[in-house]
Amino acid sequence: MFIQLKTIRVETGHADSMIERFAGEGIIEQQPGFIDLSILQKKRTRGEEEVIVLIRWESELDWKAWETSDVHLAGHRARRGQPAPSFILGSDQQYYEVLGQKGKR
Repeated sequence: MFIQLKTIRVETGHADSMIERFAGEGIIEQQPGFIDLSILQKKRTRGEEEVIVLIRWESELDWKAWETSDVHLAGHRARRGQPAPSFILGSDQQYYEVLGQKGKR
């Protein structure tokens, strides 16, 4: 299993905007190898808010196929040249290969 982890820091009061953006239906759900997408919000602290989007894929190859797919690239091209919303303070992406797992039996 392969995990893509997006961390987005936003100004206070704007986490809901990011949550709505990722929670809506999209084309990613139809991609081969897509398992699921979880949206997490850091427990409230003072100052900025943090939203994490955790996307699980069957394999790194499935994720790469999505990243280079025409439909995914077209979505990014459509936003090219448009400024990011001013409430986004920063973002980061990390990638992980799952080497072990436990579950309820």
